[in-house]
Amino acid sequence: MKGDFSSIPIIDVSPLADDADPVQRAVAVAALGASLEQSGFAYIIGHGVPEAMIEELWHLSRAFHALPLEAKKRIVINEFHRGYMPLAASTLLSSTVAEVRRPNQSESLMIMHEVDDQDPRFGQPLQGPNQWPEELPQMREASLSYMQRMSGLGRRIAGGLAEALGLPRDWFSPFFTRPTLFLRMLHYPQQSDEAGLFGSAPHTDYGFITLLAQDNSGGLEVLNRQGEWIPVPPVPGSYVLNIGDILQRWSNGRFASTPHRVRNLKPRDRYSLPFFFDPMMDTLVATPEELACGGAAVAPEPIRYGDYLLERLNRNYGYRQAR
Repeated sequence: MKGDFSSIPIIDVSPLADDADPVQRAVAVAALGASLEQSGFAYIIGHGVPEAMIEELWHLSRAFHALPLEAKKRIVINEFHRGYMPLAASTLLSSTVAEVRRPNQSESLMIMHEVDDQDPRFGQPLQGPNQWPEELPQMREASLSYMQRMSGLGRRIAGGLAEALGLPRDWFSPFFTRPTLFLRMLHYPQQSDEAGLFGSAPHTDYGFITLLAQDNSGGLEVLNRQGEWIPVPPVPGSYVLNIGDILQRWSNGRFASTPHRVRNLKPRDRYSLPFFFDPMMDTLVATPEELACGGAAVAPEPIRYGDYLLERLNRNYGYRQAR
């Protein structure tokens, strides 16, 4: 049953490669679909992202967060949602899971897809330059190379998800020709065990899919239908995959955008690297006819992804409210 789970399965996604054995692919697609229908989460292995590439990102993230606050604030988050978010800079006012009154106990560097001043999109909402710390000149190349590699993984997963929904493998492809990408280098200081205080308050993600690399600290928890918070401990060599609100709408509720939270109660800092793979801003998210009939729930009204995203960013981030 949807939401009835006590653990998150580990799924090998290497058969989602285009040249994989069709039988093995069908097995992987079925396993992925079942997990995302039940919990909205899965550990994925066989993803093909080199460990050295991930390790370099861990090193750069820790190095960035170790910089003096003055240096980090030189690239404070800008109107294009790129740059440094200081500690307690976001409060999840749009959470449908809990009444959130206290800001998240985290700081981060937000990096998105590159948009330079020669790009026709330049200057539109969320379409502008990234900001890079001058103290870490290697950050730009390492981050953009990683995002390119992760985009390839995102496309392979999207193909598998389409098949799990009974759609053609390339059904989602037109919406990801120039995807909306977020790479967030998160740092969670140790927090006290207080009511209403979280590293990341209970929430669902906004977009299509999230691919999370987490360190060995733990702290991520997912809510099941019994109201229990299920730990999602680190599994070496894996990403944690979860579904966002936009894919839940697209799939007419087949895939679950499940509430989750972070509490860093261990006596050390926690670091994570979530990568968000989302469609183009002007994508109209409308449930395909195959999923909107035949006894399924009434499909939600079509919605423009960019409008949905901006509404949530505008509510949850103080820098946008202060403009």
